[in-house]
Amino acid sequence: MLRPDDLYEIVDESVATGPAATPKVLVHSLDGFMDAGQAGRVTADHLLEVLDHRLLARFDVDLLHDYRARRPEVTFAEDRFIDYTPPRLSLHLLTDDAGVEFLLLEGPEPDNHWDRFAGAVRQLIERYNVTLTIGVHGIPMGVPHTRPLGLTAHATRPELVTRSNIWDGEMRLPASAGTMLQVRLGEAGKDAMGFAVHVPHYLAENRFPGAALALVHAVSAATGLLLPSKALLDEAAVTGRLVDEQVEASEDASAVVNALETQYDAAAGSVSRGSLLAGSTPSAEELGAEVEQFLAELNRDDED
Repeated sequence: MLRPDDLYEIVDESVATGPAATPKVLVHSLDGFMDAGQAGRVTADHLLEVLDHRLLARFDVDLLHDYRARRPEVTFAEDRFIDYTPPRLSLHLLTDDAGVEFLLLEGPEPDNHWDRFAGAVRQLIERYNVTLTIGVHGIPMGVPHTRPLGLTAHATRPELVTRSNIWDGEMRLPASAGTMLQVRLGEAGKDAMGFAVHVPHYLAENRFPGAALALVHAVSAATGLLLPSKALLDEAAVTGRLVDEQVEASEDASAVVNALETQYDAAAGSVSRGSLLAGSTPSAEELGAEVEQFLAELNRDDED
C-alpha cells in the first residue's frame, strides 16, 4: 500500500527542517477544478517569474494524474513530434523582497490518492515548519470588470478570516483537492486558509491578470510577505483597456456590463454586501451572440 511519502521526493536536502527551521508560509495553486481568469495559475507563474526560487520537492504525477482526462501537450513539427510537456506538481522555496522565505506548491490538481496527497503535504508542512497554508484561485461571478474585484476568504479558524464575505449560510458543492486539503489540515490542528477572487463571469475563460493581482495583494496582507506586483499591475492595465475597447464596440456587451454595474453599485450601497448575489446573473442566452463574439475576439487578441 502506498504511503504519503511515496508520492514525492525531496530534491534539495540543504534546506533547514524541523521545529528549529524558520517558520514559513505555504501558498498553493492547483490547476484543474475551478480557476476563473486563470487567477491561481497566473499568481503562481508570477511569483516564480519575479522572485528567487529553488525546487525543494516534486510529486510523482504518474501516481496522481489522469492523463486521458487531462492530456499533456506535444508539438508536431513537419514530420515529427517534439517538445512533449509532462505535467509537474512541485514544491518551491521562494524568497520575498524582504528576504523572507516561503513555499509555493503549484501544478495540476491530483486526480487520485487525495487523502494520501493531503498526508504528503502535511509531512512537508511539518518538515519545513510551515505555520500557515494559503490556497488561491478564481471563481466566476456576476460582477463587472469596471469595479474592484471582491474576494471570498475561508479558513480553518474564524480568527484567520479578517474580511467579510458575501456568503450567508451553507451550501454543498463539489470538492477540490485544495478544499479537501484545508479540511484535513484543520482536522490536524494546522492553520490553513484560502482566497477566491471574484472574476467577471464573461471573462472567466480568459487570462485576467487583475484577478491574480488581487490574490497577490490578499496573500501579502494576510502574511506580511513583501510580494512584488508591478508586472501584474501593468498587465492588468493593458488588459483592462482591451476589454473596455471590446465592450464599447458592442451594444449588447455594453448593455450587459452596464446592468452589472448598476447591480453592483446598488449592492455596494446597501447594508449587506450579500445582495451582490441577489440580482439575477445574465444567462448565456441573454448575453447573446455579440457577447460570444466579444469573448472570441478577446481570446484571439490574447493569442496574438
